[in-house]
This record gives sequence, structure tokens and C-alpha cells, in this order.
Amino acid sequence: MTLRERYSSAQSYDSFLEGVAINRDLWHAISRRALVSDEIIARAEATDGRWHLLVLAEDWCGDAVNALPFIAKLAERASNLDLKILGRDSNPDLMDSHLTGGSRSIPVVILLDETFIERAWWGPRPRDLQEWALGAGRVLPKADRYRDMRRWYVEDRGTVVLNEIVAAVEEASRGRVAA
Repeated sequence: MTLRERYSSAQSYDSFLEGVAINRDLWHAISRRALVSDEIIARAEATDGRWHLLVLAEDWCGDAVNALPFIAKLAERASNLDLKILGRDSNPDLMDSHLTGGSRSIPVVILLDETFIERAWWGPRPRDLQEWALGAGRVLPKADRYRDMRRWYVEDRGTVVLNEIVAAVEEASRGRVAA
């Protein structure tokens, strides 16, 4: 299946949110509160072309619940972006071509240009948080590590996620491939 076909068959964020079973209250609460600054929207809209964000996610993923509502709000507000979601577990070949250190970590945001050619991808979490999770955070018990990561996301309010996604769009718009 081509990326265009996968994108066409993928769910909208609203449809994904309707079907969320795990962490349902958290998904809906973060989605209601997710804000995207006018500055981020202006940066996204200043890029050339139309961009499609194809996201691999599952409702059980803590990083997805903390990042995806902000990315969806970005796509909703920026006139040159749109977003669709595919399940990671039902798309293993696509997931396996976007591994993080050999792991099927999500969410993965695949940036497609207007002809549905992949130009970049982002995931599974902001760079600094990923470095912490693989470094200092790794020695913590799992419950403490995830609590601290959740606290980081709450304090950040999507700022770093949005900046990294828009930076990838900006790089791709200039003809460079961002990773």
C-alpha cells in the first residue's frame, strides 16, 4: 500500500479520540486544554506547500497521550497541515521503517509532502526528554520514571513537541530531510 493510500485510509484525530479506550479521560482532558501559539501557527504556515502528518499511535501510549493532542491542534489550526492516525500494531511494516534505537516506540509522526512522499519523521518524544529517559531516567523504577515524564509534559504544555514538529516542516520545506 502506498503512503497516499495509507493516509487516505487512516483515521482523523476526532475519530481516533472517539475510539480511545485506555486513558480515555486523560486523552479528552489534554485534548480540551491543548493550545498552540499563534507564533507556531505562523511558522508552520510560512512553509511552502501542503504537508500531511501521518501518525503511528496507540491509545495506551503515555507519550502519545501527552503529545498527540497538541500535534492535532497544530494541524487543525495551520491551514497547510492536516493529520491522520494509523495504529502502530496494525501497521508493523511502516512502524519497522521508523524504529527508535531498534524499538517500536510511538508516537511516530511521518511528514509527507503534498505528493505523499516522506520528507521527515519525528518521535517518539522530544529530544531532551528522550535523552533523559535513556540516561538518568533509566535508573529510576518504571513508575517513578513515567511519573517524572508525565510531569515534564505537563510543565512543557506541548511547546517542545510543537517546536520540533514545525522545525521538521521548515527543514523539509527548504528541501532538506530532517530526522
